[in-house]
Amino acid sequence: MKLIGPFRQVITLANIPLRGKLSDEQIEIIEDGGILISQNKIHQIGNFEALKSENQNIEIEEIEGMQIALPAFTDSHTHICFGGNRANDFAMRNAGKTYLEIAESGGGIWSSVQHTRNASEQELLKTLVERIDFLIALGITTIEIKSGYGLDVENELKMLRIIKRAQQQTKATLVPTCLSAHLKPRDFEGSNEQYLEYILAEILPKVKEENLAKRVDIFIEKSAFQPEESKAFLLKTKNLGFEIAVHADQFTPGSSRVAVEVGAKSADHLEATIDEDIEFLAESDTVATALPGASLGLGEKFTPARKLLDAGAILAIASDWNPGSAPMGNLITQASILATFEKLTTAEVLAGITFRSAFALGLEDRGKLKSGLKADFVTFKTNNFQNILYNQGSLKAENVYIDGEKVL
Repeated sequence: MKLIGPFRQVITLANIPLRGKLSDEQIEIIEDGGILISQNKIHQIGNFEALKSENQNIEIEEIEGMQIALPAFTDSHTHICFGGNRANDFAMRNAGKTYLEIAESGGGIWSSVQHTRNASEQELLKTLVERIDFLIALGITTIEIKSGYGLDVENELKMLRIIKRAQQQTKATLVPTCLSAHLKPRDFEGSNEQYLEYILAEILPKVKEENLAKRVDIFIEKSAFQPEESKAFLLKTKNLGFEIAVHADQFTPGSSRVAVEVGAKSADHLEATIDEDIEFLAESDTVATALPGASLGLGEKFTPARKLLDAGAILAIASDWNPGSAPMGNLITQASILATFEKLTTAEVLAGITFRSAFALGLEDRGKLKSGLKADFVTFKTNNFQNILYNQGSLKAENVYIDGEKVL
């Protein structure tokens, strides 16, 4: 066993519930704490000196200086496997161009599809690993990564195979998701329904055969796929044994209801969610995932996080890091800004980027510092955990631990 500490504060999040609003008084703070590790898992959390005296013949990893520790973060929605750059989209959008105008001029999602298709496997792998390392440096050790910039058999499989290869080059947990239903590609001759059938017949069987992903996502929106065709597609993917996530209610309401009806693990975006659908989400186990990076990138309103929490929903917060609408990638900055505009407590934000976001990925073995859970945690050089959100991302992680081993 190994004892790590002492920490000025250990923030365990151990007793915080999965759903609903939270007060900061619910946060357990262990002063002068230590983290006892056994076989890559947390064995015990407590006072450092007490743990040291109670456990003989153990390895001691002493922490120098004033640091606090809390569970490592989970980013449950990213698109970080991509080729190219869409800085021109951002500039055009800020200059007043519409989505359609940007797409017609060669921008938009189709631009990323072309760049990703044209990129070599080596190039995609290199940039993907670089982005993973950036997230680890923020304290994020579990990362969901979507395909969706290939949109045909060859290139969707290329993306998912690269994500699988990236897992061999990092100690972070990567959770691949097949987003072939991002939109119907321009070079597909057929209807939306025919393209969705193409995914079911040609792409998903190969994904399953090679064990490239256990999750399927779809973008339900006027510019992508419509609710009824999406629901039929999702039910078929569920019958194939895939877990489901949904891009829902980004610009128009209604699709979050589809996510709940098909038993999706999460409904992500929700910027346009209306009050009756907030209640519908709150009564389900579908995680409501806010993506403040997209709101910042597009200049759109934020997910109604306050209403969702007050209604009793499970709220996660993720970055949506992608080359178009959410290029920032800094989850801590985004979550801090969302907290300011939606009046979220520190407890609600920390829960949203740790165990609640892990739950959205079907991972209940992490996100809290608690006996028996995965020993992933992050430390910051400060004497008060509140400084993490207060500094809105400018306070950098000091050390990052995965399975009890320091990786940063």
